[in-house]
Parts: sequence; C-alpha cells; structure tokens
Amino acid sequence: MTGTQPGTRPADPDTPATGRSPRVGRVRFAVLGLLFVGITINYIDRAAISVSLPHISQDFHIPPAVAGLIMSAFFWTYAFGQMPGGWLADRFGPRVTLFFASLWWGVATALMGLARSTGMLIVLRMVLGLGEAPSFPASAKVVARWFPKTERSFASATFNNGNAVGGALSIPLVALVVAAVGWRGAFAAAGGLGVLWAFGWWLYYRDPEHHGQLKKPEMEYIKAGQNRADAPEQTAVRWRDLFRFRLVWAMMLGFFCVNFVAYFFITWFPSYLVETYHLSTMKFGFLGMVPGLASMVGGWCGGLVSDWLVRRGTPITKARKLCLVGGLLGTSVIALAVVSPSVGMALTALSASYFCSTFAAASVWALPGDIAPTPGHVGSIAGIQNTAGNIAGIVSPLLLGVLMGSSGSFVVPLVTAGCVALLGAATYAFLLPKVEPLRLDRGPSGTMG
Repeated sequence: MTGTQPGTRPADPDTPATGRSPRVGRVRFAVLGLLFVGITINYIDRAAISVSLPHISQDFHIPPAVAGLIMSAFFWTYAFGQMPGGWLADRFGPRVTLFFASLWWGVATALMGLARSTGMLIVLRMVLGLGEAPSFPASAKVVARWFPKTERSFASATFNNGNAVGGALSIPLVALVVAAVGWRGAFAAAGGLGVLWAFGWWLYYRDPEHHGQLKKPEMEYIKAGQNRADAPEQTAVRWRDLFRFRLVWAMMLGFFCVNFVAYFFITWFPSYLVETYHLSTMKFGFLGMVPGLASMVGGWCGGLVSDWLVRRGTPITKARKLCLVGGLLGTSVIALAVVSPSVGMALTALSASYFCSTFAAASVWALPGDIAPTPGHVGSIAGIQNTAGNIAGIVSPLLLGVLMGSSGSFVVPLVTAGCVALLGAATYAFLLPKVEPLRLDRGPSGTMG
C-alpha cells in the first residue's frame, strides 16, 4: 500500500481515526449480500456430490480411489478456467460474466441427476467446473469496484463465506432431498437455484457509476478509498509479466495450501464422519454443519480484524500477514482429529481448523485488489491466484483418497493436511514481500530472477 508509513493513519480522509467506517449509504452492502447468496448457491451445487456420494457409490459400485477421481474432476477445468475467467471478468465486467456463469453451472448441476455411469459423472463434473471458474475472480472484481481498501477484507470474507455457508447448508438440505426423492432429484433442485440467482443478479447488479440507487456520498466514499492515483488505468501489464513477481508466486503457493485443507471439508469430510463414527445420513446432516458454521464465523472475524488493523494505521502488509500466518497455523490443528476418541472431540478439532482457514482466506481474497496495478487487472490477478488455489482441488481429494485407500483410515490424510497448512503459514511469513500495487516500470525488489 503506497503512501502509508508504519505507525501512521491511512491517508483516506473519509476514514475516521476511531477505525470505524462512516455512514454514507448501504448500497454496496446490498450488492455484497447478493454476491454472497450467489457464492452460497455456487457451493451448494459444487458440494452436492459430497453428500450424495455414498448413495452414488452404492448405485455404481465406486471404490474410494475412483470416488476421489470423480470429486477432483471438477477442479481439472475449474482450476485451469480461473485465468480465462479472470480475463472475462476484466473484459466484460462482473454483471455479464456472473450471469452466464451461473446459468452454466446451474444447468450442469441439474444434468448430473441424469448421469448413468461413472464416466458421465466425471464429464459433468468437468463441465460444472468450467461454468463455476469465473465466479471468484469476478467476485474479487466486484469487491474492488464497490469497496474502499479499509473495508475490502471484510467484503472479501463475506463473499468467500458463501463457500462455508453453501457447504454447510448443502449437508442438511441435500441430505433431506436425497432422503425424500433420491440423489438425482437433489441435483435437479440444486441446479435450479443457480438458474434463479443468475436472473436476479442480471436485474440488480450495475457498477457503481451506473447503479441507480447509489447516492453521491457513498460513491465519493468508495472512490476515495480505491488508492489508484499512482496507478493510471492505461498502465500496460502483460499476463506473463505478472509472473515475474515473487508476490504473485507467494500468493499462489499460499492459497494452494489454504485450499488443500479447505477441500477436505468440501469433498472427504462427509465420508470421514460417516465411515469413522458410523453415523446415519440424517445424523450426519446436522452434526456435519458444525465445522461449516465455525468457518462462517472465522471468515467474518478474519475480515473484521484485517480491516480494523488497516483503519488503525497498521501497514497493510503487516495487517494481511498477521491474519494469513495466524490463520494457517490454526488450520493445522486438523491433524488433532486423528487422536480424537469421540465424534464430539473430532468435530471440535475440525471446527477450529475450518474457522482458522476462513480467517486466513479473508485476507487471501483482499490481496488481488491490494496489489493490482490498475482496476482492470483485479480479475486477472484473482484468477491467477485461484488457479493455484484450485490445483489443490485436483490434488487434495485425489491424494487424500489414495492415502485413505492405501492406509485404510483417515489418519494419514489428516496429518498430511495439517502439514500442508504449516507450509502455507511459512509461505506467507517468509516468501510474501511488501503488499502494494505491482509496478513493472520501477523494477520492484519483489520480482523473480
């Protein structure tokens, strides 16, 4: 963050010394609320496979390693669709991008209910991943356009919390629908939610300059906190140039580690509880919500703490690192689940881990807006970061499935996840340089080679 020295208040004149945001309007939070609902539905559609998998495995006689393959197939296209998805968000804007993306992922989810073989499930999971790929880069762009830097981490935590809410809600909701009409009907219902949200987004969302409900005081407050005076829009930055920066590589590796653990909860967590503690589908449907609820609280706490530090005058590098490193150190307690003698103690360790994971993720998603050389690069940088983060979505369920299948339990997978969290903490602590807008024209010390 340029223009802010250690121990001083932020230069934003609209941010009072108390560290509180002024009351200038709430339209930006209405936009954020709608975005949060969209990401929630996104994750319900994505996570429906996890709750349905025990039933699908029985119907298609699927062994654990193949089940891991089905879950990871989503991330083959989702991960490598991130950079194109970020480009689409920068090129066409978040309104158009998220509308078509949501239509795509809603229809793809519904079609999974028609699958007749393992091969069809794998193909449809890949189609679903491609449709969902632009969602997070476009969401990061919405936050960068609608929120000043002093509110960006909380806003990022809010839309990112849609994954925790969607993951938590998918457990009881999908379990109830599966119990009532079967897993095929559950996919149809989940897909319909995505289609409905697409039209709601199209009708309501506009950029701040074109939103009919946004008043002048709120517009001025948003613009005053963008911190782009030293980075004109016409700055030319090629995609390959972004990879010269150690900052970008540290963001990629760090987010890989965050997501490696997070995707355990999205993929293998239902099977872990059901198989380890012999829970019925309905009992799991409610107990399984506990880590998800903890993660919601963790995300908002991480966003509030990071933004509070920035408003109090903490350099943005220190504010982001404290939350990233501390959050990932806490995430590593997932390994303690292996020594838990009861389902209650296991849920306590897993809930603490998921709380800390989303605590860190709030700052993860604030970083693209913090470092983008112009507003036109936020989606692209978010896409680059999320590409690496979701390569973990390919590696994590597949590797953990192989480890579980070869060892016969979840001990080795959970310990592995804890070690990856520690690697992430070290990455953010020692590899992440100063957090500031990237500047190719002055040869920053954070470049590679």
